[in-house]
Amino acid sequence: MTLVKKYINAYLSTLKYLNDTVAEPAATYDLSFEQYLIMHSVAQHDGLTLTDIVAKRQVTRAAVSRQIKMLLRKQYIWQEPDAMDRRRQLLHLTQHGQQIETLLTSRIEMRFEGWLAALGEERSVDVLQFMTRFDDKIQTNG
Repeated sequence: MTLVKKYINAYLSTLKYLNDTVAEPAATYDLSFEQYLIMHSVAQHDGLTLTDIVAKRQVTRAAVSRQIKMLLRKQYIWQEPDAMDRRRQLLHLTQHGQQIETLLTSRIEMRFEGWLAALGEERSVDVLQFMTRFDDKIQTNG
C-alpha cells in the first residue's frame, strides 16, 4: 500500500472516530456535530456572534447561519441585539441548552479520558502536537 493510501485510510478512520465521539452523544438530542460545537462555543463565551463563530471555525457564514437557525428552532439558544450595534445578534444558551451542552461535554470528556488511559498522556500530547503542526502547515501552504 502506498504512503498516500495509508494516510487516507488513517485519516478516514481517525476522523470518523473523532466525529463519532461527539456525534453519537449529540444525536440523542437531535444535534449535529457542528451544532454541538456552536453550543459549546457559546457556553464558553456567552454573547458570541455569528461572525465570531465564522472567524473561529473558518467556515462560511451561510453554514453557521443554518446551524444557528436550527438551534433557535430547537430552543437550545436565543439571541438578542447588541446594545451598541443592533445589527449584531448576541447568542446565548437557553437553560435547556445549557443543561444539554453540559451533559454532552461531560460525556465527550469521559470518552477522552478513555483515550488518555489507552494512549497515555505523553503519547496523547505527541499526537495533538503533530495534528496541530500538520494543520498549521496545511493552512499556511494551502
